[in-house]
Amino acid sequence: MFMLLLAASNSFAQIKVEGVVKDSIGTPLELANVVAINQETKILESYAVTNDKGLFKLSLDKNSAYKIQVSYIGMKTYEELLNTKEADLKKDFTLKVDNSLDAVELVYEMPVTVKGDTLIYNADSFKNGTERKLEDVLKKLPGVEVNDDGTIEVEGKEVSKLMVNGKDFFDGDTKLATKNIPSNAVDKVQVLRNYSEVGQLSGVQNNQDNVAINIKLKEGKENFWFGDVTLGAGTAPSPNDELYLVQPKLFYYSPKYSVNIIGDMNNVGEVALTNRDLRNFGGGFRMPSRTSGTSINLGDNGLGGLTNISRAQEVVTKLIATNFSYSPKKSLDFSGFLIYNSSRMRTREESFIDYIEFEDDPNTPIDESANIPPDEATVQTGREATNQFLAKLSAKYQPNVNNQLDYDVLARFSDDEERQNLFSSVVGNTDQVDTASPFSINQNFNYYYTLNENNIFALEAQHLIKDEDPFYNALLVNDPTNNDDEENQDAFDTTASGLGLDLDQFSYNLNQDRRVKSNQLDAKLDYYNILNSKSNINFTLGTILSNQKFNSNIFQFLDDGTQLDPTPQVTDAEGNMLTAINDVEYNFSDIYLGVHYRLKSGKFTFTPGLSLHAYSNKNTQAGETLFDDNFFMVLPDFETRIQFKKSESLTFNYRMNTSFTDVTNIAEGLVLNNYNSINYGNAELQNALSHNLSLFYHSFNLFNYTNVFAGANYSKNIDQIRSLTNFENVIRTSTYFNSGFADESASLFGRVQRTFGKVRASLRANFNYSKNNQFVQGTQSVNESFSQSYTPEIRTNFREAPNVSFRYAYSVSKNDQGTNSVTYTTNAPSIEFDAYIWNSVSFLTDFTYNEQDNGEGQKDVFRTWNASLRYRKDRDAKWEYSLIASNLLDIDSNVSNGAGSISVFSSETFIQPRFITFRLQYEL
Repeated sequence: MFMLLLAASNSFAQIKVEGVVKDSIGTPLELANVVAINQETKILESYAVTNDKGLFKLSLDKNSAYKIQVSYIGMKTYEELLNTKEADLKKDFTLKVDNSLDAVELVYEMPVTVKGDTLIYNADSFKNGTERKLEDVLKKLPGVEVNDDGTIEVEGKEVSKLMVNGKDFFDGDTKLATKNIPSNAVDKVQVLRNYSEVGQLSGVQNNQDNVAINIKLKEGKENFWFGDVTLGAGTAPSPNDELYLVQPKLFYYSPKYSVNIIGDMNNVGEVALTNRDLRNFGGGFRMPSRTSGTSINLGDNGLGGLTNISRAQEVVTKLIATNFSYSPKKSLDFSGFLIYNSSRMRTREESFIDYIEFEDDPNTPIDESANIPPDEATVQTGREATNQFLAKLSAKYQPNVNNQLDYDVLARFSDDEERQNLFSSVVGNTDQVDTASPFSINQNFNYYYTLNENNIFALEAQHLIKDEDPFYNALLVNDPTNNDDEENQDAFDTTASGLGLDLDQFSYNLNQDRRVKSNQLDAKLDYYNILNSKSNINFTLGTILSNQKFNSNIFQFLDDGTQLDPTPQVTDAEGNMLTAINDVEYNFSDIYLGVHYRLKSGKFTFTPGLSLHAYSNKNTQAGETLFDDNFFMVLPDFETRIQFKKSESLTFNYRMNTSFTDVTNIAEGLVLNNYNSINYGNAELQNALSHNLSLFYHSFNLFNYTNVFAGANYSKNIDQIRSLTNFENVIRTSTYFNSGFADESASLFGRVQRTFGKVRASLRANFNYSKNNQFVQGTQSVNESFSQSYTPEIRTNFREAPNVSFRYAYSVSKNDQGTNSVTYTTNAPSIEFDAYIWNSVSFLTDFTYNEQDNGEGQKDVFRTWNASLRYRKDRDAKWEYSLIASNLLDIDSNVSNGAGSISVFSSETFIQPRFITFRLQYEL
């Protein structure tokens, strides 16, 4: 730490060298490169990029000698020796035109350069030796952030695609890339702003928010296998636990083809892709109707509630993933991937739930006879097993600049099972089993044709087939001798009677089969007419055709092994008797015509538009048509962009959207979500309408190393589809309806980042507000929530001295429900430290202290501490030896508090114990 402070103090004992770079006639040169090389260490000490006035600024040590290099495209590179004293210096440079044909060779590369819309980072300029994977490099680049979930942000915008040497890496998935690509293979990080996957459309669409990253490999990494293989073993607190880890990560790139292989088998909780990552792994598919203003939710009827690994006591995972690309000729590309993932998890969670008391009028006392759910304490243990398989094949054919044809097919299959034992202080003991084996096939076809310089056509079509088969079983305790004693009945007896179950059993063995089949076509044809150099008009003809079929059946296994098909004894709000069976077919169609006009005027770009939609939806249940509706809607949208400078802009966007629900919410038969959550649908559900506004500002200034982004969002939902919930003890029954009450949400967010020599400081802030209407126990109420968070951070990036990162996360969340108000305050300071010692040893450690205050004097504290010690003889050595420890304090659980729309809860989640592993890594 003393070395760090000494290095930091030296870095601030500096002078400034400022000036202007211009050409021979005195015109300032923007984006000229200025570097200073220390003549004693021969290391690049400082660099600068000139602004639009040609200004530059360097921070240099006092009383030192430097070689200054000034370069600009098309100009001769200028070199000069400079000796600093005790005072700041003013220094201007004049560059002359380079008429020679020979390329200018610089001894030192600029850490950051700008070429058009491409921002290029020289990776070695930011490394200090402790980096192991791509994410370690990206975190040190100015303007770049890597979030905890592996997503990458550049200038506040999420990176949509990641490539290696111009080829998609697992269809651009950023998490697989950041966690697996070795840092020593990275030469350049190219940030592609205003990115368009179709070059023909780059000039007629607004791509300013599209950001991609291309990783350029170092020389010698092409036409050879590279990567690493890691083997590990270790011990946990329990003597019966033997830890293991096997992680091969191999890569091959050539101009003609590439192959990536990622393997992972371990029981230490390190996973390349979580179950949720795989469920969200879309394979690069984008809905053609994504900007039409219409959305239809096909639902997710698999086991979407699988636990995050950070909340598991035990995790065993196996992964094999391979990605390939092949270009038999310049005009034809094939690519694809295969992913198989298997995971096993064990979980335990203890919770206390305080259900909120609802009232019609805050001035009127609560009716004591109202059915208010009692407080509930639960202990839940579970085991989860999932096997998932994904496969994709893509083809791209581009015979010339006027034609491009794309075809993709993605197949997805999983086999999931979740077993839980839950003890409730109200209901008693319950054993639950959820299983599902869903599959889907998604096909995508795109064709882009440029007729001439003024006329472009684009056809995009996507077809999805999805089949889901969730099965649910719950085994609840029952005492058949107290059925007639209303005061001493079991908590589930009233619900069981309403479902039509046999109450004279020693347990309730409750089951439900479900089957959801979805078939959807989403297609559109775009025509772009370029009116002149500043404007174009776009006409769109599109459609969404969707068909869903849903079947379900509730049944009870009796004590003698026979099956009972119950007849429920409950009715809906209109007095209709509900059934335990669903047989539903739901057909939806949207045919729309859209027009958008794009105009550039000085710094402004205006894009007004609207779309006319003809909707049709029809649902048939048990052979009877219950709802059939056809109607028209006009949905406007508008975008304005002000481009102050090349790296500074302000964008305003307005869009009206309409959304439609899926088949399970219109099915009028009973559906079991859980033993304590039952719902039935509404056949006459209408669409919901929303108004959405956003304002986004971003600025990236290489002159003073400042990165600023800020944004604001506001949405108002009209005719929202809502749930109406009623409780019987803690068992709730819900249905759906359209409500004219409007929900609102607003958010403000921003981050400012500034680099001072080798120190980078940043501040991130977020504000969120929402107002939601809800209906519980026949009472309408408004739930308001507000949260704010602030995260200041200071990070150093010394090449020789140790580096440290200090972060402090402070957040406040408040939830108001009628007369109930809950406020939580969280303080979470953290520190990361890494040191590269003797050019062979890397030491890294991180510590986080998390404290949550519930506003009533109760504070819950959670600490995490991890560390690693790595030895590699030198930077080029093939072998590395590591000792890695996680959860060094051996904390066994994490306590968290929260508030929802109907309850306030506190939960204690048990996590993995302290693991210490020894690892051996061989680098190819």
